[in-house]
Amino acid sequence: MENQGLLFIPDISGFTRFVNEIEISHSRHIIQQLLEVLINANETGLEISEIEGDAILFYKFGEPLELEALYKQVEKMFCEFHRNLIAYDHRKICQCRACVSAVDLTLKVVTHYGEFTTYQVKNFSKLIGKDVILAHQLLKNDIAQHEYWLVTDNLLQGPPPDLKQWMKWDASSKETETGNVTFHYTQLGQLKNEIPPEPDPQLTFSDKVKMISVTKEYPVDIKTLCFTVVHFEFRHQWQTGLKAVEEVEHFLPGVGSRHRHTMENGQQVMMYTSSFTYDPEDKIMFSETDEKQKSVMFYTIEKVTDHISRLTMDFYLHKNPLQQLFFKLTEKHKMELRLKDSLEKLDPLVTQMVLPLEF
Repeated sequence: MENQGLLFIPDISGFTRFVNEIEISHSRHIIQQLLEVLINANETGLEISEIEGDAILFYKFGEPLELEALYKQVEKMFCEFHRNLIAYDHRKICQCRACVSAVDLTLKVVTHYGEFTTYQVKNFSKLIGKDVILAHQLLKNDIAQHEYWLVTDNLLQGPPPDLKQWMKWDASSKETETGNVTFHYTQLGQLKNEIPPEPDPQLTFSDKVKMISVTKEYPVDIKTLCFTVVHFEFRHQWQTGLKAVEEVEHFLPGVGSRHRHTMENGQQVMMYTSSFTYDPEDKIMFSETDEKQKSVMFYTIEKVTDHISRLTMDFYLHKNPLQQLFFKLTEKHKMELRLKDSLEKLDPLVTQMVLPLEF
């Protein structure tokens, strides 16, 4: 059994090849995070040979896993994959095609038992053998749906059991360079229906008091105004007193993601995105809360006409009479002036902004 083992390949598909630079970058970030989710869901001691674009080549030498244990591993990866996508769809801020269509990505898993061996390339352990080639060839097949678990008959050693009440197996085969390979497969879509709904991440204001509100209209459509205001790379160009905004997490920004605000006086404030709702036919709203949850800046972007939109910035403090009084006496007037100045500085920036393709 020294050179025999399990080959386990989860493969992601569903992204078209976008031509927009932002969409290519965002699809790459999304796939990167999903691959990390799959790796973290490995509970059966699978080894990683390599990451192959949108797929991972796992392997494990020795006796094959019991089919029920193998299914549990497939189920874990599949559910974590879709749980992550559902969560991102709820908290996403970016509206490019890659981010909007991420929730429709699919996952299939090919499993095969065969003969292969490893060889070292510096610090990397690579797999070699005809069964490695065969497993990859099985990723290309005639199965119509894109979310399934494929098990070669070499691994089954008999008829496949119905491990779940909803599970139905189909048989098929594929002609490869080494001959005809027979396999069974079962659809996994039912597992998505069993994932509990994502909790609403939106902000509540019952414990907060509005201290400042400023507003201004701009001669641009609502999407252009939203793109300019939401994206951090433009923030220092119009928000008075701000030097830079830096993402803290490596994944794409969304509700719950943290970002560090560096002020021109050197002060640093850690913030997180606390809510986001998107309706470009009416209004877009989002908020940023300081990490200690003492204050909130709430942004409302409203459609006035097809070519005019309005931005309102509301500053809230946590309900605390002493803090509110101190703010009114020492900070309110200065902050209100800074926010009004920011709205004025936004005007030339937003009127010159060109939206990326398909935003």
